[in-house]
Amino acid sequence: MAMIIGASVIAFGRKPGRSIVSMAVEAGLGAMRDANVNFAQVGVGFFANALGAKLFGDMTIGQNVFAELGLSQIPVINTENACTSGSTAFYLAQSCIAAGQSDLALVIGSEKMCVPELGLIDSGANELDTQLGMVTPAGFAMRAQRHMYEFGTTREQLAAVTVKSRKQAALNPLAQFRTPETIDEILASPLIADPLTRSQCCPIADGAAALLLASDDYAARLERGIRIDAAVLTSGSYENQADIACWETDSRTAEQAYEQAGIGPGDLDLVECHDAFTIAEIMHYEGLGLCRPGEGGALVASGATSLGGRIPVNASGGLLSRGHPVAATGIAQIAELVLQLRQEAGSRQVANCKTGLAHCMGGDRKGDTKSCTIVVLSR
Repeated sequence: MAMIIGASVIAFGRKPGRSIVSMAVEAGLGAMRDANVNFAQVGVGFFANALGAKLFGDMTIGQNVFAELGLSQIPVINTENACTSGSTAFYLAQSCIAAGQSDLALVIGSEKMCVPELGLIDSGANELDTQLGMVTPAGFAMRAQRHMYEFGTTREQLAAVTVKSRKQAALNPLAQFRTPETIDEILASPLIADPLTRSQCCPIADGAAALLLASDDYAARLERGIRIDAAVLTSGSYENQADIACWETDSRTAEQAYEQAGIGPGDLDLVECHDAFTIAEIMHYEGLGLCRPGEGGALVASGATSLGGRIPVNASGGLLSRGHPVAATGIAQIAELVLQLRQEAGSRQVANCKTGLAHCMGGDRKGDTKSCTIVVLSR
């Protein structure tokens, strides 16, 4: 496996004066400065963007980004994989280094989402479900309704996810929504798709994040680095369309990651998961093995997933409060783990953090996710 020696995230939010390239360059420079490494030593670049081709007609933005960074003659790979675009780029980068093809790989994800042309996010006009109106909030609302029916999960437990998210985001200067909200305020916010209110849906955002990966030998010479214990990328099985109260792909991917890392869920000190909606975080608790199926609502209500709890989840504020610039999200999740494992997360630091997991998923097909990534890091 490779090591992470540099990490950088720019503040997420509405950035009307910024382009995909300018944000990516800022994040890339930040990761290089963090590692204190010469640009000339970078052997390969990976760039993630999900919407640039759709919105701006540019299919090779990565080459523009790396050229601006002065890296115009190296291999540059562009990745698009819905919400896992960034973590997929990371997966490819660590595979490249593990194969001995380069000692240094720079991974950047950048997204411009606060544009009028974007419209509703869905899984594609060619999907029958989308044609019938299954846009993203509707799909998650159906999951929430089913989870409530099967397990007795309450609206208050759903809202508790946002309460936790806002409280933890208040400690993250890079997060988009940092004002605390109560359960009553969350439930009283505008209804988007029953039972999900606006405060239970992640905000779109502009933003970028970057990571610098190195071979074990290179990282050892620098005497720094966070170890990559597992990096797994899967796609859905699309076989269990009726059961929307769980994600089989979550549990399958987690099982592979735990086996690769040689650990179990009880060994984790911190999790960053894909909380695009409150119900998603609750279901991910269950898929990742943090609790038994059906107990996710009770887990968040107990405080176990809050800072200071048994297994803090989304100390950064997560997608719900940090924001969700699609291709930057997976990289930002991993960057948060890097900060925590270095003990550099300031007031949101998880005490004695030694092992962390980042989980991301993207797209939807027949009630399953199209892509899922899990990364396990340790120090």
